[in-house]
Amino acid sequence: MTVDVASPPRSGPWTPRVALALSVLAAAAFVYVTAEIMPVGALPAIAADLRVSEAVVGTLLASYALVAAVSTVPLVRWTAAWPRRRTLMFTLVCLTISQLISALAPTFAVLALGRILCALTHGLMWSVIAPIGARMVPATHAARATMAVYVGTGLALVVGSPLTAALSERWGWRPAVVAITVAAVIVLIAARLSLPQMATTAEAVRERRRRPANHRNGRLLTMCGLTLVGVTGHFISYTYIVVIIRDTVGVSGPNLAWLLAAYGVAGLAAMGALARPGDRRPKAATVGCLAGLSLAFAVLAGLGFGGAGTVPAMLIGIVAVIAWGATATAVPPMLQSAAMRHCPEDPDEASGLYVAAFQVGIMAGSLIGGLLFEHAGEVVMLTASAVLVAGVLAGVLIGRHNLFATPQ
Repeated sequence: MTVDVASPPRSGPWTPRVALALSVLAAAAFVYVTAEIMPVGALPAIAADLRVSEAVVGTLLASYALVAAVSTVPLVRWTAAWPRRRTLMFTLVCLTISQLISALAPTFAVLALGRILCALTHGLMWSVIAPIGARMVPATHAARATMAVYVGTGLALVVGSPLTAALSERWGWRPAVVAITVAAVIVLIAARLSLPQMATTAEAVRERRRRPANHRNGRLLTMCGLTLVGVTGHFISYTYIVVIIRDTVGVSGPNLAWLLAAYGVAGLAAMGALARPGDRRPKAATVGCLAGLSLAFAVLAGLGFGGAGTVPAMLIGIVAVIAWGATATAVPPMLQSAAMRHCPEDPDEASGLYVAAFQVGIMAGSLIGGLLFEHAGEVVMLTASAVLVAGVLAGVLIGRHNLFATPQ
C-alpha cells in the first residue's frame, strides 16, 4: 500500500490542497484522453492526409488499447516502489514525446508508432491517478473523488475532441496534436509543483509481493469482465461517432463539432449529478446509466434503420447522442470506484486490472466496430452496442455478488 508522507489534514475532505491536487489529476486525465481519442474527431483529416481509409485510421484506437491493456499490470508492478508523483510525471513525459513524434509523422506507420509510446503508459497513468484521488479523502467520499478526477475525461469530450475535430477540419490534424503536446507539458509542470510525493515504503512493497494475486478476487474479476463487455459495446459505435452523427443523425459541418461538445457537456453534468449517489447508492446509479445507454443506442439504431432524414428524426437523434454522452461518461468512475473497493489493501493493482479490462474493451470495440462499419453498416454497429450494454445491465442486476457494496 502506498503512503502519503505529507497527507492533507482530515478536518474536512475538500480542503484547498485536495481540490488543487484533484484538479491536476483531472488535467492529466484530460490530456491523455484527448490524445487517445484524437483520431475519432480527426478521422477524415488523417485519412486524407496520410492516404489511408477511414477504417484504417479507426484501428489507431484498437492498437492503442491493445498496447495499453498488455502493458498496464506489468508497469504497475514495476513502478510499485516509486513515489506516486514520480510515476505520474513519467507517464506525462512519455505522452509529450509521443505527441511530438505523431505531429511530425510522415506516414501512417510512424503515426501509429508514435501513439504506442503514449499507449504504453496510458494504463499506468489511470492506475495511479484514481487511487491518488481516492486516498486524499475519507473512504465514504472515494467515489466523489474518483468522479472529480474523471471530470478530465468529460472535459476531453467537451473541449478536447471537438477542438481537435475543429482544428483538423480547418488547419489539419497536426496542429491539433501540437496543441495536445503543449497541454501535456503544462500539466507535467503543474504535477511537479502541486502534488505530494506519496512515497511508498519498503515494507509496503514487501507486503504487496507477499499478497495473493488478484486472480482469486471473484468480485474484482467479475467487475472487470462486465467492464470489458460494456466498453466493447460502447466503442463499437463510439469509434465512428463522427460518421454516425453525420449519416444517421444528419448533423454535419460545424454543427457536428457542437454536438460532440454537447455530448461531453452532458457527460460532465451527469458526473456532477451522480457524484453523491455514486457513493451512497452506487448500484442504482450504475443501473440507471446502463439502461439509458442501451436505450440511446437502440434509438439511434432505429433511426438508422428507417427513421432518418426528417427534422423530428434529427431532433430525436440529437437527444439520443446527448443521452449517450451523459450515461457513457458517468459509468466508468463508478465502476472503477467499485473495483478499488473490492481490493482496499492494494487499490493501485485493482485499478490496474480495471484499466487493463477497459483497454481490452476499447480494442475489441474498435476492431469489431471497424468490421461492422465496413461490412454491415451503422445500424448493425449500433444494435450490437445496445445488445452488449444491455447484457452488462443484466449481469449487474442478476449477479450473485454484491458488486457495489459501499464502504462501512
